[in-house]
Amino acid sequence: MTEPAITEEIIAAHGLKPEEYARILRILNREPSFTELGIFSAMWNEHCSYKSSKKHLRTLPTTGPQVICGPGENAGVVDIGDGQAVVFKMESHNHPSYIEPYQGAATGVGGILRDVFTMGARPVAAMNSLSFGTKEHRKTRQLVHGVVEGVGGYGNCFGVPTVGGEVRFHAAYNGNCLVNAFAAGLADADRIFYSAASGVGMPVVYLGAKTGRDGVGGATMASAEFDDTIEEKRPTVQVGDPFTEKRLMEATLELMQTGAVISIQDMGAAGLTCSAVEMGDKGGLGIRLDLENVPQRETGMTAYEMMLSESQERMLMVLKPEKEAEARAVFEKWDLDFAIVGETISEDRFLIMHDGRCMADLPLSTLASSAPEYDRPWVPTPVAEPLAEVPQIDPIDGLRGLISSPNYASRGWVYEQYDTQVMADTVRRPGLGAGVIRVHGTEKMLAFTSDVTPRYVRANPVEGGKQAVAEAYRNLTAVGAKPLATTDNLNFGNPEKPEIMGQFVGALDGIGQAVAFLDMPIVSGNVSLYNETDGEAILPTPTIGAVGLIASAGDLIQGQPRPGDIAVLIGETAGHLGQSALLYEVFNREDGDAPHVDLAAEKRNGEFVRANRALFSAVTDLSDGGLALAAFEMAEDAGLGVTLESGDTATLFGEDQARYLVACSFDQAEALMVAAGQAGVPVATVGRFGGDTVRFDGSEAPLSDLSALYRGTFGEIFG
Repeated sequence: MTEPAITEEIIAAHGLKPEEYARILRILNREPSFTELGIFSAMWNEHCSYKSSKKHLRTLPTTGPQVICGPGENAGVVDIGDGQAVVFKMESHNHPSYIEPYQGAATGVGGILRDVFTMGARPVAAMNSLSFGTKEHRKTRQLVHGVVEGVGGYGNCFGVPTVGGEVRFHAAYNGNCLVNAFAAGLADADRIFYSAASGVGMPVVYLGAKTGRDGVGGATMASAEFDDTIEEKRPTVQVGDPFTEKRLMEATLELMQTGAVISIQDMGAAGLTCSAVEMGDKGGLGIRLDLENVPQRETGMTAYEMMLSESQERMLMVLKPEKEAEARAVFEKWDLDFAIVGETISEDRFLIMHDGRCMADLPLSTLASSAPEYDRPWVPTPVAEPLAEVPQIDPIDGLRGLISSPNYASRGWVYEQYDTQVMADTVRRPGLGAGVIRVHGTEKMLAFTSDVTPRYVRANPVEGGKQAVAEAYRNLTAVGAKPLATTDNLNFGNPEKPEIMGQFVGALDGIGQAVAFLDMPIVSGNVSLYNETDGEAILPTPTIGAVGLIASAGDLIQGQPRPGDIAVLIGETAGHLGQSALLYEVFNREDGDAPHVDLAAEKRNGEFVRANRALFSAVTDLSDGGLALAAFEMAEDAGLGVTLESGDTATLFGEDQARYLVACSFDQAEALMVAAGQAGVPVATVGRFGGDTVRFDGSEAPLSDLSALYRGTFGEIFG
């Protein structure tokens, strides 16, 4: 088949700038073929190359005694003791999910699960962080239904519990929803599998499902802004099959026990191209592929289509030749394809053959480690204007304003569509803080959380970045977990705009400060840029996924308030209302600065909570909605009323950081006060739990009425 001639239109359609194409001409000293242009396009887009972000990503703290493998592999690996490791990562599938919500979200889940089991880990938990436009927008209902069904459809069939996550709504996401998927798995610390190829003349083996035309150009599409042609991009969205992925996982983990694997890589973005290039580049080797040997489910596929297809449930492996028969038998047993499609070579070449014809012959290193890197101009985000006066509000009316919004109502409608109990190790279900699972066969548990407040990041990227990490730290602490490490999913607009790049740089500065101070290094992550439609950017959304370790069952904090328990607030309250949930939901305002994060106070107060867990029956951290929302959610979960002594708007709804609300008996409260005094931690009694009424100073309402509003709102809007 004759390939099309390279034109300016074709170059632009592949997302390559004129100067980037000029660079390709200098590298090759000739014009590329159509297949070669596609390969450069896939490897040099933002999604695969991080060309606008890697300069700043290098500033993030990524090491620590607990870190076995940091960024650069399919997922991060962290030691949890006893020869075990937790393997985890978070990744975006934003653009595909807006175009085709069900398959976009489903294949996002599938891709992140492969990242984990490619490392030799069995997935044990999943989370997701979802951002949608306003409930009034014409596409929001369709997107919510499709994305939630896609996440549940894939995860439930695969058989991994969804233990946490978040859902938000804001007009900035009207044209570009965000779907960030997290997965974690367990592995033996000395049995981690990596992607760097080694040895010359080693077989390169294709594993899993057959290749089709779905997802061709998906990575390039994911690195472009949207406009009114978005519906035409539907063919670039992948199609998933969770049952095939389940077989692929079992076959891959069984294969790893045979000793046949030299290196292994998931076929994700840019499919066969990216997986082969990354394996070769990390090992300092070239790769030759013979495409006629690639298992195909469609006839007449071209080299271009095979190299850029993002068909799901596929892996690429470099194999020990003497183990071929044993390895093949494993995959045939699981009814999956096993095909030798090439070999490693000593030269720095990416050589693509198809039916005896050379379709691409490129210097491999220029595709990955030598890809373009930009130092984009950026400007700091201006200091936020001072907060205008916020009038006092009836506190129960303020609470109603929050819990009648899909941002702060119960998300039960969402997580009840997910299987949260499969594998039978889930200790704490989604819905209130961090999720917790048992490490099967041990006393240990792992806690997981996902956090960011995008309004904060827009107002003050540095403090917003710090706050996302700090909130993750608090959520883990509130279940008794020692925070271990983090993964990030950095969702921003067009990096070619200096103000957007300034948001990115500022947020990374704040994240870096926080993970260093709180000893939660970044071990994996993903950058998603160009999240814009018709020039309108999303809110800057640097999602932080965090993992913590609970050493034994006695360290778990899982209780509920009991009738008569005293409500004790740990941490200092100044009443910060800038960029708060109350301001947004009740007053329709987004002004003022984000709350500033005192990292020393975060660490001190968190360590105090973990050290004194025996002195309270329940704890929650304070974040959006402040004391009022935290107290209501804690009480409502236990089926109890709650009384808070203050009716002051700033005291109840302020979002000062480094704070926890605990429920304890009178004697425990006295002991907690003494311990806090010795530790220099601010504490104050603020009310008590019990009865069937929610009362804030002189304002009150029946718990049953507020609970019905809280639990019914989301389903009424989207059900």
